[in-house]
Amino acid sequence: MSDKIYNVLFLCTGNSARSILGEALLNRDGKGRFQAYSAGSRPKGAVHPMALDVLAGLGFATDGLRSKSWAEFAWPDAPVFDFIFTVCDNAAHEACPIWPGHPMTAHWGIGDPAAVEGETQRNAFLYALHCLQTRIAQFLDLPIDTMDDAMIRQRLRAIGRGEGATDVLDAEDA
Repeated sequence: MSDKIYNVLFLCTGNSARSILGEALLNRDGKGRFQAYSAGSRPKGAVHPMALDVLAGLGFATDGLRSKSWAEFAWPDAPVFDFIFTVCDNAAHEACPIWPGHPMTAHWGIGDPAAVEGETQRNAFLYALHCLQTRIAQFLDLPIDTMDDAMIRQRLRAIGRGEGATDVLDAEDA
């Protein structure tokens, strides 16, 4: 097993819910092997309060979680990403920046829990968290160090078609 720490970016349009959940999950569950970040093409400017509430209620660290633009990762001193996962269909269909290092990309779309209003919103956030946790667990189980790029790409895309999947892209890159 390699000592390399892989950098992962979760992308969503608003960077207020799903991508934030992905960042928090992978930073907790992949600690020591992965460093997760999140960003949006058109960030809302604030993390959705229910995302923070659900994460905190489950014991996740929420310090430092913030809604930010993907432009923050275009600077020369920004992390070089190994993997980028789009978690909303809008972001998957947008023209993304050219990322240094040519990271592997996959679409892991799930429904937007922030679009749910009223009493069921918490359940929508918990379901989104569950779907992401399942995908991240599968990702963490991959023997990345011993797989070739084609196999990794194939497995990442299969993970994105799991429970809760929304739009499934056939394009080579998300």
